[in-house]
Amino acid sequence: MSAFATEEDFVLAASLVREAGALAFAMREEGLTGRQKTSVSDVVTAADHAAEKLILETLRRLRPDDGIVGEEGASHQGTSGRTWVIDPVDGTYNFLSGSPYWCSALALRADEDTDLPVDNPGVLLGAVFQPQEDKLWLGGPGRAATLNGGALPALPDAGLDRLSAGTYLHPTWLMRSEVAGPWTRAAAGAATIRMLGSGSCDLGSVATGRLGVWFQHSCPEWDWLPGKAIVEAAGGATAVIEVNGFRWYVAGPAAAVRDVQRLLVEG
Repeated sequence: MSAFATEEDFVLAASLVREAGALAFAMREEGLTGRQKTSVSDVVTAADHAAEKLILETLRRLRPDDGIVGEEGASHQGTSGRTWVIDPVDGTYNFLSGSPYWCSALALRADEDTDLPVDNPGVLLGAVFQPQEDKLWLGGPGRAATLNGGALPALPDAGLDRLSAGTYLHPTWLMRSEVAGPWTRAAAGAATIRMLGSGSCDLGSVATGRLGVWFQHSCPEWDWLPGKAIVEAAGGATAVIEVNGFRWYVAGPAAAVRDVQRLLVEG
């Protein structure tokens, strides 16, 4: 990767996810309603849009040459070879329901690394902030993963059968064997399963060891890249694998990631 992230980029990313998360939380406390996108559990609120706008406007001012893409439609074509990927509120169903398990997340993607697949590009930094728990994860290549400024210990290696697995499968996919089959095989190999509803919070938890490993299919880049950077910075492994025409995203200790990949493709 010829593009790189500076220490100032990490400081900026941390500030942006804190500000976006605080704004969304304040708006929720004042009262919000949600609008359904693709399903009753896939919703968006005014807080999603406001938090994304805050990040977008700040980046356009401070990083005018960088590209920007956001879950709620933010888009700017940059010239620097770097793109910021925004998830203003990850876990909106949780957010709207009053659960603390949601976050604001941000990644800085390297656009010039043509050796990597488009669905798993190089990532220069990841930042995830869980406001109600006051947890801020940061990490990236050459910079150790941190939680609230403290360096995380390297993830110990372990197999899937020794670990909890954070995952998600919308109920509508249970009737589709090409997805439910691989998911069931991988899930059955774990010590226990957790389905908590925020991919970036899950990946932060994997980096700290509170969750063992994580896997999910068909992730958009804003659900994958922030946490991918942090897990890798904590010494974990990540992978993207295609099974039955669907891409599966996996992160955790190297042995567990290999186990998940094997089980996804078996049968």
